[in-house]
Amino acid sequence: MATNTTIEVWQRGPVDGIAPVLQPVAHALIQVQEDVATLAPGVPIEVLWARRNAATAGFHLLHLAASLDRLFTYARGETLTDEQKAAARAEATPRPDLDGPALSDIVTTAVDMALAQLRATDPGTAFDFRGVGRAQLPSTVIGLLFHAAEHSTRHAGQFVTTVKILTA
Repeated sequence: MATNTTIEVWQRGPVDGIAPVLQPVAHALIQVQEDVATLAPGVPIEVLWARRNAATAGFHLLHLAASLDRLFTYARGETLTDEQKAAARAEATPRPDLDGPALSDIVTTAVDMALAQLRATDPGTAFDFRGVGRAQLPSTVIGLLFHAAEHSTRHAGQFVTTVKILTA
């Protein structure tokens, strides 16, 4: 795989150890990781947690990491733990104790864990049923993994946009 970061992740070739059907998920998550790592460490705490009639920039990164974990939990066919539920409830609470480097590390850890799970995912299970939440709403392994990737890219984009607006 090429490592030139001026080339978008999806154009660098396959991610080692990940099945072809799961490559788009890996590419999207690595792009998220790189985008966050490029911007977040330099964002001042007051910008990360500023409230301007929308979610804070910091929220987008906390939510990105925690929701990635939750969606990948469902993809494994597991239910959420009490810790995951508590994290979901706490995401909207400003955390001025977390600066840009700390938030970047949280996202990096979440993406690294997701990539490890992708490497361990049997591509033959891609279309296996997975129930989501207490209601067991219908999905599949690939449906959850794809949604986790697109949801992560959406929040990474919202993070970038929020920071740009607040620092303009």
